[in-house]
Amino acid sequence: MRTRLAATLGLLVVCSPLACPEISRRKNPCPLDLVAARQSVPPRKGAPVIAFKKKAWERGFGGEQAAIPHIQARLVGWPQRLLVEKEALPSTDAAFALRLARDTWRGLDALSDRTNGLPVDNVRFADGSVAVPPARIGDYTSGTNIGLRLITIVAARELQLISPAEAVEKIRRVLDTLGHLEAYHGFLFNFYDTTSLERTSSLVSFIDSSWLTAGLMVVRSAVPELAGECGRLIAATDFSFFYDRATQQISHGYYVDPGVRSPYDYGMLYTEARLGSLIAIGKGDVPEAQWFEMVRTFPAACGGQLMTPQATRTKKVRGYDVAAGYYEWQGLRYVPSWGGSMFEALMPALLVDEQRYAPKSLGANDAVHAAIQQRYAGQELDYPAWGLSPSASPGGDGYGEYGVKILGVRGYAAGVVTPHAAALALPVAPEAALADLRTLAQRYPIYGEFGFYDAVDPLAGTVAYQYLALDQSMLFIALANYLDDHCIQKYFAEDPIAQQVLPMIGDEDFFD
Repeated sequence: MRTRLAATLGLLVVCSPLACPEISRRKNPCPLDLVAARQSVPPRKGAPVIAFKKKAWERGFGGEQAAIPHIQARLVGWPQRLLVEKEALPSTDAAFALRLARDTWRGLDALSDRTNGLPVDNVRFADGSVAVPPARIGDYTSGTNIGLRLITIVAARELQLISPAEAVEKIRRVLDTLGHLEAYHGFLFNFYDTTSLERTSSLVSFIDSSWLTAGLMVVRSAVPELAGECGRLIAATDFSFFYDRATQQISHGYYVDPGVRSPYDYGMLYTEARLGSLIAIGKGDVPEAQWFEMVRTFPAACGGQLMTPQATRTKKVRGYDVAAGYYEWQGLRYVPSWGGSMFEALMPALLVDEQRYAPKSLGANDAVHAAIQQRYAGQELDYPAWGLSPSASPGGDGYGEYGVKILGVRGYAAGVVTPHAAALALPVAPEAALADLRTLAQRYPIYGEFGFYDAVDPLAGTVAYQYLALDQSMLFIALANYLDDHCIQKYFAEDPIAQQVLPMIGDEDFFD
């Protein structure tokens, strides 16, 4: 499951190396050509990082498997049953959304370490029960998980699921733990063991660092008594560490062992990495030009694209030369992501109100991606539900990159539907998103004590009985924005970093 994260698994791995080719339009008019060549020389990632304290702790109980019940005992809570009765779920949209938010928050809080406050990455149930064992606990976490944990605590307070005092206590516990984690130039490593707090990766990840910073920004705006500490943690980082001035692109990250930069850059605008670019620019660590250097749509001369680009050209935006263009399907125009997944398209909108600040570019594109997700699932795949995004794979422990192919440059295959994808569409298609979530709950055995499990094969009906911190957090934050008037988006927009950069994204029109 650790391979998940390019988005984080980046957890994520939000994107795989293929998803994020190194791009410099000035040096190579067809940056997609670089991708295949780079695959022949994989990056050196150094030796595996072993959590020796954790291994010794496990041996004290008789080994890794024998230690699982002791890991479970460290968590705040645990479900008592695999599924809830479908008949008990509310029948109206508003009531259902609130019930789902409450159940999802209970799970997010329960599946965190009671001592250090860190969320475990995933929990997987087996044999149709929640028994321990055979349930498995991925007791590791990432900067993305931690940043989203901070945001979900604020969201739970806004929805009055916890008191302000509880929120402060939970956030302070996480912030205190951050001070005990090994860091590099102020940045966390990609993964840590949540039991021993040892780092288990040599990668300092740009995307994970960005989401952790985003979480600190939300807390800084929402919880004044903790603003100073959050500000100090933010100030300790300098995102120019990831920036290549020659290509004007931001690297995936840096491998401390063996001391090399990742050979891949985030060169496409319409991926989840765009949030990190905004933060880096807003901090003043990276120049504004980086935002406009990222490719919107590749030129038609670039081979291997699943769709034929339309109206590709160079245009001026805020004085910068920008590579423009779009794809078109059934009369709908859109700027593609890499894989055509919902989380690439709409995860940044959990924090950035793109409908408000970029209505002619990102905001419009968000709406079209959600609309095509619905139409493609019904018309092309004959699915009774929609929402394709990287998620757990039913029938095993795997994790897959799923998406709507035509929405991506080299789109991911279909295969499963994941509830977090529908939830991400709440800002642009609230009625359709809630209808889809209710369809999932009524049609499939997918709703447990802690809300939706991660994914379902919509044709076979098999469910991935897993809770993933990343996916559950996205779902919960989307619900909080829906139920409480864009609450998290507003807190993010109030932060000084966001205030510096949000005006920049409003001038562009993807489709003029």
